[in-house]
Amino acid sequence: MKQIFLLTSLFMLFAACDSSQESKDAADQNELAKDSMDIKIQDPHSFSKPNEAVVRHLSWKAKVDFEKKIIIATADYTIENLSGTSEIIFDTKELSIDSVQVDGKTISLYALASEPDPILGTYLSIPIQENTKQVAISYKTSPSAEALQFLDPEQTTGKKSPFLFTQSQAIMARSWIPSQDSPGIRFTYDAEVSVPADMMAVMSAENPTERNATGVYNFKMDQAVPSYLVALAVGDLVYKEIGEETGVYAEPEVIEDAVFEFADMQDMVDTAEALYGPYRWGKYDVIVLPPSFPFGGMENPRLTFATPTIIAGDRSLTALIAHELAHSWSGNLVTNVNWEDIWLNEGFTVYFENRIMEEIYGKDYANMLAILSHKDLVEEVEDFMNTGRAADTRLKVDLKGRNPDDGLSSVPYDKGFYFLKLIEETVGREKWDAFLKQYFNEFAFQVMNTKTFLNYLDENLLADSSNWMSTIGVEEWVYGEGIPDNIPVPTSTKFEEVDNQLVLWRRGKKTTELNVKSWSTPQWLYFIRSLDDELNLSQMEQLDTAFDFTHSGNREIQAAWFTKVIPNNYIIADIEAENFLVLVGRRKFLTPIYKAYLKSEFGRERALEIYEKARPNYHSVSRETIDEVLNFES
Repeated sequence: MKQIFLLTSLFMLFAACDSSQESKDAADQNELAKDSMDIKIQDPHSFSKPNEAVVRHLSWKAKVDFEKKIIIATADYTIENLSGTSEIIFDTKELSIDSVQVDGKTISLYALASEPDPILGTYLSIPIQENTKQVAISYKTSPSAEALQFLDPEQTTGKKSPFLFTQSQAIMARSWIPSQDSPGIRFTYDAEVSVPADMMAVMSAENPTERNATGVYNFKMDQAVPSYLVALAVGDLVYKEIGEETGVYAEPEVIEDAVFEFADMQDMVDTAEALYGPYRWGKYDVIVLPPSFPFGGMENPRLTFATPTIIAGDRSLTALIAHELAHSWSGNLVTNVNWEDIWLNEGFTVYFENRIMEEIYGKDYANMLAILSHKDLVEEVEDFMNTGRAADTRLKVDLKGRNPDDGLSSVPYDKGFYFLKLIEETVGREKWDAFLKQYFNEFAFQVMNTKTFLNYLDENLLADSSNWMSTIGVEEWVYGEGIPDNIPVPTSTKFEEVDNQLVLWRRGKKTTELNVKSWSTPQWLYFIRSLDDELNLSQMEQLDTAFDFTHSGNREIQAAWFTKVIPNNYIIADIEAENFLVLVGRRKFLTPIYKAYLKSEFGRERALEIYEKARPNYHSVSRETIDEVLNFES
């Protein structure tokens, strides 16, 4: 259904851009984006019809209003009418549309869906002609826009200035920019963003490294990206260089710790380039966000968004940086056409991350990380099989009518990783690396779906031997449920050391006598996760007295400990767990800890008591998940 609105505001907030000023690089990127149309864009999570009319470039002019917690903006699009259609359709969610221009002329009629879809939002249909080149939309965001988190000063480390960050993946870009919000649609962009003069703005684009006096920042992204990779952060930020291509943004109180933690970043970039070809995005910087950020990291091109929970003081959690860097090839360079193919982004990235870690820290270290991911995969697949979600254990997942966030389980990440690891072990690393390098180069700045990739894999690699396809069992891995029997599980001598110490402890050896001095973070995580599910108070106190897991400065270790001991009613950990849950918004930690409370004597009542305090600090992504875990109604 459509409802027609008469526009009462007939002015533009900002001048439209002149599409003739696009750079040659931008034009080249748009040619690559056109090539992506060889794969028909069919996305159940977008109203847009990009095979008929598609965006090519965005000029975005915006003002960030911290008092009202909104963005006031104009999205000025260069478009291409591919089929001679009479409309172009954008995805929106809770946006207030002020005016629309087509080829520089304000139009009085446009169409919006009268009934917003709770997942997809509202479509915006704008009438166009066969030769229409430009569409501009002036609008305001809602204070409840799900992609935007406005933080008060007390929610930041410095406690002085407010903060804003965006999280567009999977389909939340439409809540702050009207867009053809599908990963299969790529466009270049430039932006002018006005913020308070004492703050800095950065985007997934060419960025400033110093604050200016005006509070107006200009950005350019000449490489074509999908809407979920458009990102903005505004706050009290400083920048420090790490390497020739790398650096870090953070609040002043965090910057030195971040520089120390990410000292290996340039080595990671160099290693990745040696493996699979040139890094094509110019700079690789990281911004450390406030702790409410709902994910470990987000691979926004040129500017990875990262949680402060990876700052452990010993560089032990930087596999996350390797993961987000790897996305510069798998995901950002070659992108899943829609979220049902997300394993093409995430499975490849976990594999690439593991290779980077192996090159820098050694095979045994990489194997430890892989074994931990295998445990995660086995546990989640078992849970899916037992709760009626067996279909979600397929790599190619069906998300029609569902939130694409439902597909963000360990399956696309870790099952995808092990599928690729199996291919490597079957054909040999040399052939596999050559194939991947060719794949990233041939499909750079284009989109990919599962069927096309499997055909490409067969024609360019597996066809070399008649046995490889059957040995791997490609169909079972991609379209089958559960975990195939031929999954390649690595081994680790370091974990064997942990197993030996666990045996001694279970036999009565004192915790203070265990040989743990040289253990790394993966070993400690393996130790905690290998503890019996049922622990008595004496055992938990002994472990905590010896190793102080409850007060660990390593958030991974602390969260693993809470998950293990809260179901055993370890009251000593309860207050610290509450502090953790109020401060940290990373969903990976929140979900298992709240579920642990549900298994304890404290139960749902205690979980809800904590959640009432913590919920206002969480991003909408985390709120939605924990609301469901706790059956919470706001």
